[in-house]
Amino acid sequence: MSLPLIITLFRLFLTIPTLYLLEEDRRVLASMVVLVAGLSDWLDGELARRNKRTSQIGLLLDPLVDKIFVLSVLSFFLYRQEIELIPYVLLIVRELSVSFLRSLSVEKGYAMPASYLGKAKAFFEFITLIALSYNYSQSQILLWISVLLAYASMYDYLIKYLSYEGGR
Repeated sequence: MSLPLIITLFRLFLTIPTLYLLEEDRRVLASMVVLVAGLSDWLDGELARRNKRTSQIGLLLDPLVDKIFVLSVLSFFLYRQEIELIPYVLLIVRELSVSFLRSLSVEKGYAMPASYLGKAKAFFEFITLIALSYNYSQSQILLWISVLLAYASMYDYLIKYLSYEGGR
């Protein structure tokens, strides 16, 4: 098993301690774990690209793990009524839509790696989770920026998919 894949699985594992720390109102520690998760997201991709060790499983697992981590933590904040329902649902719809689009592309032999906008969305989502953990007053604005980036990146993925389909 490659190091980038181990780091991705480590990020998946971090979901449980993050939720536990939030539930126990250990917000500073939870935000540190979110920071580690965000850094691991950057690190696994960087190592895979630098060492030319990108794999099909990594291309599929990394975004799935990001979705599980981010949406699980956002679910906590929704449950605690610290975020509104609308941005949460918009993010879920986007994530399911992009997962569906990626599944279609893989089925047709084309893997869609994360785009620049997708990486920016992930960055803002992790920043938003840290801000929410600290109960930072601007966290709702950061959440909406994440939603806007999510839909901009979804449009980008859709255009890439359609251009691949048109070029076949």
